[in-house]
Amino acid sequence: MNDHYYSAKPKSASNRQAFETELRANRLRLTSDAGVFSRDGVDYGSRVLIEHMEIPRDARVLDIGCGYGPIGLIAARLAPQGHVKLIDINERAVELARLNAEANGIRNVSFAQSDLYRAVEDETFDAILSNPPIRAGKAVVHQLFAEAWDRLNPGGSLWIVIQNKQGAPSARAKLEEIFGEEEVREVAKDKGFRIYRAIRKNGN
Repeated sequence: MNDHYYSAKPKSASNRQAFETELRANRLRLTSDAGVFSRDGVDYGSRVLIEHMEIPRDARVLDIGCGYGPIGLIAARLAPQGHVKLIDINERAVELARLNAEANGIRNVSFAQSDLYRAVEDETFDAILSNPPIRAGKAVVHQLFAEAWDRLNPGGSLWIVIQNKQGAPSARAKLEEIFGEEEVREVAKDKGFRIYRAIRKNGN
């Protein structure tokens, strides 16, 4: 059976490759590998999310399903007085994210291997960022949305990128069910990708 990027322990032989890329005016040198998401370069959906996410300078941020780290590492650059935790079920991805943080001198970060939010059940965040694992199935993606509520501080935001053809309408409906219709907004759309922001309303 072939590895999925959401496998906990990829069995494919490691074949690391390094590349340089520019994300939100930040030049990064990244290393990827077999058995992780978008190994040949930062995927377009992640790039769209990176360009539009709004991260306060002192925010505590979670990147769930971090892969080798591009979203979370840029979030850390945007929040120099804050902290970003990068988590993924894939142990190879987590190790790459740690390596990429070190290679780019990004220190306001920490890492954990985690099945959804299991490693951060006692933590809360001002922002949660995700390019969710669509291939893991709708049930997993919707669980990621639902459990985000308890991991957000009041007033905190969940930022999601999802392709229209891969379930953006149902994703938005699920977010509105969890967060309330008035708290979910489509922030951007680009080449079939949608960026949704869902806010945990103060007091709820």
